[in-house]
Amino acid sequence: MSKLYQDPSKSVQERVDDLLARMSVDEKIAQMHALWLFLSPDGDHKTRSDQFTGASDPEKVKQMLGFGLGQITRPLGTRSVDPREGVKALNRLQKFFMEETRLAIPVMSHEECLSGLMAKGGTLFPSSLAYGATWNPELIERVGAAIGAEARAVGCHQGLAPVLDVARDARWGRTEETFGEDPYLVGVLASRYVRGLQGEKRDLLATLKHYAGHSASEGGRNHAPVHLGWRELNDTFLLPFEMAVKLANAGSVMPAYHDVDNEPAHASRHLLTEVLREQWGFDGIVVADYVGVSLLYQHHGLAADRAEAAALSFNAGLDVELPGDDCATHLKDALDRGLISIETIDETVRRVLTEKFRIGLFDKPYADETGIALQTPAAVDIAREVAQQSVVILDNDGVLPLKSGLKLAVIGPAADDPLAMLGDYSFPVHLIHNDKPEEVANVVTPFAGLKALCGAENVTFAQGCFILDERRAGAPVFPGDVDDATSLEQASTLSTRLDLIPEAVAAAEAADVAVVCVGDLSGIFQTGTVGEGSDADTLELPGVQQRLLDAVVATGRPVIVVLSSGRPYNLGGLESKLAAQVMTFFGGQEGGTALAEVLTGAIEPSGRLTLSVPRNVGAVPYFYDHKFKSSGTPIARHFGSQYPFGHGLSYTDFAYEDVAVDAATAGIETGEIRLAFTVRNTGARAGVVVPQLYVRDRLATMVRPVKELKAFGRVALDAGAAARVTFVVPVDMLNFTGAEGARIVEPGFFDLMVGASSADIKLRAEVEVTGGVRRLPRDWRMESRCETAPLG
Repeated sequence: MSKLYQDPSKSVQERVDDLLARMSVDEKIAQMHALWLFLSPDGDHKTRSDQFTGASDPEKVKQMLGFGLGQITRPLGTRSVDPREGVKALNRLQKFFMEETRLAIPVMSHEECLSGLMAKGGTLFPSSLAYGATWNPELIERVGAAIGAEARAVGCHQGLAPVLDVARDARWGRTEETFGEDPYLVGVLASRYVRGLQGEKRDLLATLKHYAGHSASEGGRNHAPVHLGWRELNDTFLLPFEMAVKLANAGSVMPAYHDVDNEPAHASRHLLTEVLREQWGFDGIVVADYVGVSLLYQHHGLAADRAEAAALSFNAGLDVELPGDDCATHLKDALDRGLISIETIDETVRRVLTEKFRIGLFDKPYADETGIALQTPAAVDIAREVAQQSVVILDNDGVLPLKSGLKLAVIGPAADDPLAMLGDYSFPVHLIHNDKPEEVANVVTPFAGLKALCGAENVTFAQGCFILDERRAGAPVFPGDVDDATSLEQASTLSTRLDLIPEAVAAAEAADVAVVCVGDLSGIFQTGTVGEGSDADTLELPGVQQRLLDAVVATGRPVIVVLSSGRPYNLGGLESKLAAQVMTFFGGQEGGTALAEVLTGAIEPSGRLTLSVPRNVGAVPYFYDHKFKSSGTPIARHFGSQYPFGHGLSYTDFAYEDVAVDAATAGIETGEIRLAFTVRNTGARAGVVVPQLYVRDRLATMVRPVKELKAFGRVALDAGAAARVTFVVPVDMLNFTGAEGARIVEPGFFDLMVGASSADIKLRAEVEVTGGVRRLPRDWRMESRCETAPLG
């Protein structure tokens, strides 16, 4: 006879209450952690053990599984596994829990899915910076839905994405994982990604990371401390998380490795409980970043041992330790020592079980081994569309779009290397850390894309140089620090070869136009030049790429630089000598096709920067929404950006005209600002314009940025066509964190600026907000609207 919790006709709360009452302490603790296993279809599962995860005794693991398990870590994403065999192995593990444990509690499976499902055969989408450069929330929602479909197909219940870190320091390796430097834009795009990934039923959990402030690390170094006060943390770094929780009902949150003002995120009750659950109303589960709980005793020095580290995290509001069981299995010891209460354990397990019931795991525990659909034509089309819309033209002297019949020399280390098209959390790149190569034949490089579109007879290739002579595992995750008295010498892995440059010069001289493809090789922990743990001390092109570029430009041939990278780079002062400069970030498997289509004009360029390009590394950290005094006194020569946030060129021209604000005043309680203007395509070909609305608070009780993005849109216009664009901005969005630490809106005058970028302001207006100072409620209006009407 089935038990109440096994009856799908009962409510989730009734089922959780019944199951929780039946569980032993060991069975409860088992739900509070994961295990990282190499699964096998025959049930002979092996424990993963390495420097990152530590080691688990196989016999102990087998005994532990008898109590159940909260999550299984990346069953298909850890190594190269045929998807069908991987799903069979996952089902075999699930069968054990459903048929051979006392309570038959199914396990949740999680995978990475930042730039596509990180598993063999998954569609390789562009990087998050490319997502951001589209300025297209609807498209990013479709991306999330496509990735979610692939994740569900392999039995995944939780995806560890998106990244909501607001980029602040281009030296930080994980910059490539962000949507950009503006908190509002990050919040909008991340919310749409979450909606797409989770679907209407929220039967697959998105995971907001890295909560919070991870991107403002000291020196742009991975894991480093973050020096932020509450107001800046709340206004800039928490805003995207708040938006994704409230606008998209995000199912999970992952705290970050760092400490903020000396408090590690994994031990912050303020962030994990008071802000996230009590103030925002978050109702999902909080999962640890990998070994984040362990760092409390290994690095941060807050805990004396594993039991105390676990107690600190779970008391703060953590629900599941990932990726393994380093600390959570010591909770019985913590319980005996009075470090944690059984009530806290029950509360935590209740949240875990609630989510398992909500996603339907108890009623449908097995994945369909015959229904696996990866790399579908529809998913590949979406990946290509993102790559197309994310190409940003920074400079163009008229060489673009390329005329047909030109002889092209495609040169450089990123010109024909499939791995140069992929971000750090794509499956082939991630496996480099394990020294395991993965098939990348489906990745279209720039050389392949141009050859296919322009004709093989018109396109030649020259390597020019390498970024790295070989790809191999780099720096270890641990120890993560060195004694100040230690002499640390880490040899650079960057290539120093110059012998291939003469061949590249000859190729350029024999061509009409040279397309020089430079940038990064992404990879975690210094398996690349950017990515998690691959931080930088310069914004010069890695290795000898600048030497290559100098030599090709010196030929006098028109040079188009294509920068595929995870951060912006300076080009040694050559920017003004180039025929064109293009940024593609990491374009994914369709990146080469998309680039060729944009360069030839088959697709109109519409990408816009979401990351300012600092003039040099001395300007770092630089971001457009800085304070007035950020430039120094007098203004520092290195300050600023030649290519600012929002910048991107088209193959046509647009005029901005006739700005009007519906009303000169807006009430502080329920008011909206309605600003309208006309945008007109004055060129000879169709194009896409991306108008942006920036606001400045003239007088406030706290220092405010020089401008802040509050609305944006994408408008496609035929040659000679025009549209009336209206931005509708709720007054709530003019808030900031006041003296008492809460979001407030103050009355006063606000400058309204319509621009083609944050620096290219076309139209100006003003509005006065009237009323008394208002403290915002929980459900404040967080998103603006863009309304477009064609004009005859």
